Amino acid sequence: MENPLENLGSKHLIKKHEFVRIIIQCLYSLGYRKSAVSLESESGIAYKSDELESLESHILDANWDACIDCLNRLNGLTNETRASALFLVLKQCLLEYLNRGDDSSALEILQKQISGLQVAKEKVHKLAFGFLSLKELGLGKVDLDVISNLRNFLLMELEKVLPPPITLPERRLEYLVEMAVWSKIDNCVYHNSVDAISLYEDHHCDGSQFPTKTTQILTNHRNEVWYVQFSNNGNYLASSSSDCTAIIWKVLDDGNLTQRHVLQSHKKPVSFVAWSPDDTMLLTCGNMEVLKLWDVETGTCKHTYGGDGFIVSSCAWFPDSKRFVCGSSDPEKGIYMWDCEGKEIKSWRGQRMPKVLDLAVTPDGEKLISIFSDKDIRILNVGTGAERVIPEEHPITSLSLSGDGKFFIVNLNSQEIHMWDVAGEWFSPMKYKSHRQHKYVIRSCFGGLDSTFIASGSEDSKVYIWNRRGSKPIEILCGHTMTVNCVSWNPKRPHMLASASDDQTIRIWGPNVQSRQ
Repeated sequence: MENPLENLGSKHLIKKHEFVRIIIQCLYSLGYRKSAVSLESESGIAYKSDELESLESHILDANWDACIDCLNRLNGLTNETRASALFLVLKQCLLEYLNRGDDSSALEILQKQISGLQVAKEKVHKLAFGFLSLKELGLGKVDLDVISNLRNFLLMELEKVLPPPITLPERRLEYLVEMAVWSKIDNCVYHNSVDAISLYEDHHCDGSQFPTKTTQILTNHRNEVWYVQFSNNGNYLASSSSDCTAIIWKVLDDGNLTQRHVLQSHKKPVSFVAWSPDDTMLLTCGNMEVLKLWDVETGTCKHTYGGDGFIVSSCAWFPDSKRFVCGSSDPEKGIYMWDCEGKEIKSWRGQRMPKVLDLAVTPDGEKLISIFSDKDIRILNVGTGAERVIPEEHPITSLSLSGDGKFFIVNLNSQEIHMWDVAGEWFSPMKYKSHRQHKYVIRSCFGGLDSTFIASGSEDSKVYIWNRRGSKPIEILCGHTMTVNCVSWNPKRPHMLASASDDQTIRIWGPNVQSRQ
């Protein structure tokens, strides 16, 4: 027999007995029963502990007293764990007594044993009500095959409740390997691929699949380009410019972009665009002007909002693609919620309402995040009205949400980007530095696989990219000749990034090596 105390690995941290037992479990779970039995025999190590073997024998033989005694004698169990295990066993015992018509024994178990366990009273009441109801309806009788299946199910449930080394957590080897792989990915600052990770070698991305090379320059605008945003399905890009137009671009299969529609009817520069969640509509925001709704397929204007001096600063859609909110830089206008036909649904306004600089809605539609009076971030629960305010020390110029809606970033004119969690569990933000921002509105974004990265424009004509885990940029992209105002990462193509600049161009960035689509 193998020495059970022998340790494995270069650091001798792995107990050989545990390692072999976990391999045996894995073989069973993969369906390699003969191999698992052979390894048990050769190693002298059993997958099931002696305690679990005893429990299994007692349960399959319906020897409930012995089973209960075995559970009571197990060492290392908390009172809560022991009570949970006993509850499962007594529930099965109760069922079997009822099934063979021994109502008095079933009632005794319910009154004297189950009711005395340290488990939630509602579980006991639910159990009693359920079985008695079945009895009254004459549905309590089940055949022997069902009883046998229920006993096997009980064993599986006990394996989930009882702790190691009595039992092993389900699929333990797969979990350990997955955690090891995830640790490698977590330490890889360039990881940006959905491909499965090979177990044959340590994982490391060299940046070849990262957007660092200009693959296309779009020159259709005739003045500074202030904003870019990819559609949610990644098939389109919208851009807006101080030339008073917005352009919808189509992303082709080969990764190139071509002009689809030029949106013309704003009288002033277009400072902002927002795609509806279903990508059928696009909002464009005139600088100190009205808001317009466009049909993406036809490029026609469907509605104009915000007349009579309403100054729109930003807008954001709700997930149903039927409602959106607009913020105003006029302190007395506040925030409006509209539908696509122009009907005002709700508003937050009044003399105490400060000017709104930027806003966003979480993907579940539950929270509205707003930038108020330069330095305050307000997170409003739309349903309950509860709100939380996060103060910043320096003026905020823009706001961006992560794809999953769990985090948001704000650009500050102190030349920092701060990331906060929406849930409010953080006491201080993650901070990202090195880009230049002092006098202009610079917009950053999340991007890449699982929103792992943050990208931002900069007043030094460059694009900066950080891995969210680090405060220093991992890439600085050069090519623009003037301030980069906005960046957008394609949500469906993690290797595609767009940047908009005062040099009147949009640059599309891709990997140095052609990425696999």
